[in-house]
Amino acid sequence: MWFTASPDDLANSPVPNGLKAVSADTWKGMLDLVNCQVLSIVESDDVDAYLLSESSMFVFPHKLILKTCGTTTLLHGLPRILEIAALYAGFPKSSPPLVGGITTATAPYRVFYSRKNFLFPERQRGPHRSWRDEVKAMDKLFLGGSAYMIGKMNGEHWYLYITEPYTCLTPPASPAHETETRQINFPGSLEKGVGGTKQCESDETLEILMTDLDEKNSKQFYLDHASAVAESHYRSEQEEENDDLVDVFSNTSSNNSDVGSPMPSELSSEGHALGTVVSEACGLSNVYPADKHPGSRIDAYLFSPCGFSANGVIPSNDGKSGTNYFTVHVTPEPHCSYASFETTVPQEQTGRDTAEIVSQAVGIFKPGRFTVTLFEAKSSKANAEELGQSFEARRSTRLASRRHGKMESIPGYRRVDRIVHELDGYDLVFRYYERLDWRGGAPRIGENYP
Repeated sequence: MWFTASPDDLANSPVPNGLKAVSADTWKGMLDLVNCQVLSIVESDDVDAYLLSESSMFVFPHKLILKTCGTTTLLHGLPRILEIAALYAGFPKSSPPLVGGITTATAPYRVFYSRKNFLFPERQRGPHRSWRDEVKAMDKLFLGGSAYMIGKMNGEHWYLYITEPYTCLTPPASPAHETETRQINFPGSLEKGVGGTKQCESDETLEILMTDLDEKNSKQFYLDHASAVAESHYRSEQEEENDDLVDVFSNTSSNNSDVGSPMPSELSSEGHALGTVVSEACGLSNVYPADKHPGSRIDAYLFSPCGFSANGVIPSNDGKSGTNYFTVHVTPEPHCSYASFETTVPQEQTGRDTAEIVSQAVGIFKPGRFTVTLFEAKSSKANAEELGQSFEARRSTRLASRRHGKMESIPGYRRVDRIVHELDGYDLVFRYYERLDWRGGAPRIGENYP
């Protein structure tokens, strides 16, 4: 879920840092409603990255991104987020719908809620047992929301709920209504006043959702395997240190007497220390390496007996474009194996195109199948003119590159589905891939919209 406030509201807020000024304890109270806890926080000038027991949260001055998994109840926290924005972040107060006892709230600039189809919808808690129920819950909060199902009803698909710019809260007395879910199978246009929406030209989010992970490769996300790797590294470091102390003129080995000293307890149990070990061993630390992205930080955690989460904070190279993030979450058990990778780091900053990032992420987890969603702000006419292009020419070029290009041939995989869609202020591309040697049968849909 992505909640963003109006740039005007942030500029006029009496609280300079907006949402980022809200205390960690206040956010923790909201997360209690979502049924997840804070493990650690990485703070920066632009964003605070919260690593959670069930995924991640990123708090910017004007927007909040909350990602959860498992059986969390993300939408239960949304009314409280609107209330916090009004009470603690200095955003304008509105008369809210009477949901969850909320008596004051701010009307957001836009709200985005998305997820892949559930594999086990019966295990979810309301309102997350079905897309229909989730849409009803959001319609109770927002006027003019639009709900979409992107992809095949009888195959892998992705759900999206998006509100219009300058979202209005649903009045308490408004009659009940239901938003129609529209299945998107071909490029269309719902563009409304693109030039009038306020958003960053480099605003792009790449999400890779992977299932059916290679079982052997997934062992690296188990506690016992990571502990063995950590112990091996620790022993090697101890031996190197003791080798430096050896008296080459002595025939005794007393200088090596402490090589067998016990390994620190933090390297033999779940937590941040082992999370760092896994991050380096699996190759995640090399996606945005520190030598090419100065100031970047990774906050990783390994769970017991298995499971892994990580947040990465990546400052812009020019020091002007703000800080972006990436986040990874892994459930390695064979019957429900799953990994997600999401990043907002612009292609221009990395010098690599989307296909290269996708190939690197897929190479880490080796899924049997995966979906890729690229959500990108449309270019404004002013931005196109700065680059010496006509608005129409630039849009045509960008859309053509999304339909073809390197994303059509991810090594070791075949693309099964591709959908290009134009939304209000954003372009969306959805793709679904299967490994060339995949023999797992049809997708596990888990749920269908009736």
